[in-house]
Amino acid sequence: MKIVQIEAIPFAIPYRKPLRFASGEVHVADHVLVRVHTDDGVVGTAEAPPRPFTYGETQRSIIAVVEELFAPELLGLTLTEREVVHARMNRTVGNPAAKAAVDMALWDALGRTLSLPVTQLLGGYRDRMRVSHMVGFAPDAEMVAEAERVRDLYGITTFKVKVGRRPVDLDVGACRALRAALGPDVELYVDGNRGWSASEAARALHGMADLGITMAEELCPADDVLGRRWLVSQTTVPTVADESATTPGEVTRELLGGSATMISIKTARTGFSTSQAILHQCQGLGVEVVLGNQIDGQVGTACAVAFGAAHRSSSARAGELSNFLDMSDDLLTEPLEISGGELAVRSGPGTGVDIDPDKLAHYRR
Repeated sequence: MKIVQIEAIPFAIPYRKPLRFASGEVHVADHVLVRVHTDDGVVGTAEAPPRPFTYGETQRSIIAVVEELFAPELLGLTLTEREVVHARMNRTVGNPAAKAAVDMALWDALGRTLSLPVTQLLGGYRDRMRVSHMVGFAPDAEMVAEAERVRDLYGITTFKVKVGRRPVDLDVGACRALRAALGPDVELYVDGNRGWSASEAARALHGMADLGITMAEELCPADDVLGRRWLVSQTTVPTVADESATTPGEVTRELLGGSATMISIKTARTGFSTSQAILHQCQGLGVEVVLGNQIDGQVGTACAVAFGAAHRSSSARAGELSNFLDMSDDLLTEPLEISGGELAVRSGPGTGVDIDPDKLAHYRR
C-alpha cells in the first residue's frame, strides 16, 4: 500500500452556460485530476477544482504544488499514514483544493485496496442523499425556468439561490419570483458569496422575511467579522459560514465568535479527513452543517456524496450535488444520475467511479 506516484492532470470541459455569482463567473471547468498510484497497482482518483477568486488557486498552481512540493514528500508513505501525509502537506500554507484532492485520492486508493466503498470506511450511515440545485444570476424568468426544469427532470425540490447583487432588490425580487412559481413546498435558501455589506444583507433578509428562506450563506465579506456578527443578531435565519470557515480553526472562530450559526462543508476544499474533523467539531458543539459544492465535476460530486451520506448530520439536509449538470460532458465511464431528487453513492470500491481514458485524452490539456 505504498505510494509510488502522484499525478496532477489538467483538463478543461466547457459549461453549457456561464455560472454567475457575486464573486465571479465560470465558463469552463479548468480542473485537475489527481491520481495516487500504489506499489500494488491500485490507483486512487480525485478532482481539484481551482477557484482563484475564492482561494487563490489556479489550474497551474495546483499542478505545481502537487508535483513539485507534495509528491516528493509523500512517495514511500503508506495509504494509512494520513496524519503524516497531512503534516507534510501542511508545511505548505494554503492550497486547499490541491490538499483535498490528494487526501481523497488516498482514501479512494485505500477503499480499492480493501475492496470497500469509501462511504463505508467513513461511517456508512446512508447510501444516498437528497440533492440541492444552485440557481445562478439571471433575469427572474430565466431563474424560474431553470428551477422548474430541474424540478421536473430530476425531482429536486431544494434550491440554493445565488444572491449578492446590487441593488439588493434584484435578488429579493428573484427569490419572490421563485417562491411564487415553485410554491410553498420547495425549500429555498440563499448564498451571497460575500457580495453584500452587513447592512445590505440585513435589508435583503428583512425583504424576504415572508418567503420561508431556510438558510443564508456567506452574505458578507469573509473578513468582516464584526459585520457578520451583527448580522446574526438581526435575523432568525440560520447563517452559514462557507468561505470564512475553511479550516477547523476558522470554524471555531466563526461559531464561538457568534458570526455564524451553521457551517458549510466542502470535500473539494477539505477532503475527507479534514471535512470529518470539521463535522465532528460541529457535532460536538451541536451545530448543523450543509454539504456544499465547489462547482465540482462528476468525480468531485461522487466524492462529496460518499462523504455526505456516510454521516448522520451531513446527510440530514439536501447536499449541493447537481452542479455537474451544467457541464457539457464529463470524464466518467458511467455518468452519475439524479433521480427522485436524490443521488446514490456508487456501490463499488473506493468512490466507485472510473475514468474514461478516451474522454480524458480528449479534454486533457
